[in-house]
Amino acid sequence: MSTAASGRTTTNIPQRMDRLPWSRWHRLVVIALGVTWVLDGLEVTIVGALGAVLTHNTTLNFTPSEVGLTASAYLAGSVLGALVFSYLTDRQGRKKWFLITLFIYLSATVLTAFAWNLWSFLLFRFLAGAGIGGEYAAINSAVDELIPARVRGHTDLVINGSWWLGAVAGALLTIPLLNPLVVPEHLGWRLCFGLGAILGLSVVLIRRLLPESPRWLVTQGRVEEAEAIVADIEETVMRSEGIESLPEPEGSLTLSPRTPAGFGTVARELLRTYPKRTVLGLTLMVSQSFLYNAIFFTFAIVLAKFYDVPAGRVGLYIIPFALVNFLGPLLLGRFFDTVGRKPMIALTYGLSGILLAVTGYLFSQGYLTAMTQTLAWSAVFFFASAGASSAYLTVSEIFPMEIRAMAIALFFVVAQGAATVAPWLFGMLIEASPMGVLYSNLIGAGLMMAGAVVAMVFGVKAERRALEHIASPLAARFDEGK
Repeated sequence: MSTAASGRTTTNIPQRMDRLPWSRWHRLVVIALGVTWVLDGLEVTIVGALGAVLTHNTTLNFTPSEVGLTASAYLAGSVLGALVFSYLTDRQGRKKWFLITLFIYLSATVLTAFAWNLWSFLLFRFLAGAGIGGEYAAINSAVDELIPARVRGHTDLVINGSWWLGAVAGALLTIPLLNPLVVPEHLGWRLCFGLGAILGLSVVLIRRLLPESPRWLVTQGRVEEAEAIVADIEETVMRSEGIESLPEPEGSLTLSPRTPAGFGTVARELLRTYPKRTVLGLTLMVSQSFLYNAIFFTFAIVLAKFYDVPAGRVGLYIIPFALVNFLGPLLLGRFFDTVGRKPMIALTYGLSGILLAVTGYLFSQGYLTAMTQTLAWSAVFFFASAGASSAYLTVSEIFPMEIRAMAIALFFVVAQGAATVAPWLFGMLIEASPMGVLYSNLIGAGLMMAGAVVAMVFGVKAERRALEHIASPLAARFDEGK
């Protein structure tokens, strides 16, 4: 239902979307959009497992610090991609750009399989990162706008946590392909990238089935399109769930046409309207990004250097580690919708920081083996994974609709900018001495505990609330005359 008066539009489309029962259609959304994280997890795991292999004379003969540099190139590309594609996503829609960015990502991943030296590898990794950076902004925006408010937290955490399903797939893929008895070493690492990209091609077809975000269309004044999409979704949900009617939507939203927002508007909203939320988002995103990129990109090097784990067996250690990381958001995610965002974010960040510091100490005392080191990391990241996923959830739901993708991108850019140096820094610390592992763990632990403190002070009670109630759309602010 929509009405228009005095240039303003009153609609109940957001309320109609939030009152929908969970259905097969919502599961399609989760699969089609969540696969972004699966593919990213697949690729990052492959590169992490390849770390030691790429230092061999039979491959590209990188040094450990050059391996870290390739990870930094991927992260730097994601920074640029997030900025460019988020702007286009907020201006031109979610659907168009989550299709284009996926194509860029898959193409660059295939090209990586044909890299011939350090610079070509860096270039292709940079382009793959650009695609995935654009994906993050478009996907998180679309997910939050399509999923009912009462389950948004759990759904978002599971989708973000599905990164680790990709990690499991990547680990399984590397076990035979990095075993020189099965595939020659000079060929195995190339097949890892090629096969990984092929697995993602079918996703393009699934995504084409998804509609544009009705919430985004309404803020653009395209109410008739939004009405048609919501009516189709309602019909699909009722048919699939075998119900004859839906609950009446509660409330409505009145919007006024306005010029498209740019990064200047984003800066004003972040710094003037929502400064505390900005501090919250920055702290959560930077701490989790630094920790994950530092630890995971050096995972294989630690196992190989200090525990003599062959490159072909690194995947066996990544699999249980990755499964625990997925179980964290899966099992803890519901509590973000019931207990609440604020206490759960503080709990997951704080516990992961404490456990990581303990793990570093145990390593420095020589108490750990390859197996117990992996188990210790798994305990840390059971909580850290839920916390990291909640960081993306937080920055995607606490700012206005018209700048959602750009806001996500800016936080992602700052986080990845800080984390770009993490693999290189941790690689250098590990090269220097075994104590470097302790120092790196203490750095990561300190950042995560800082995130817990900030969450307690500035956390937002966004659980089970409509996006429009958490942050009013810019088009609903008539008193500003904007």
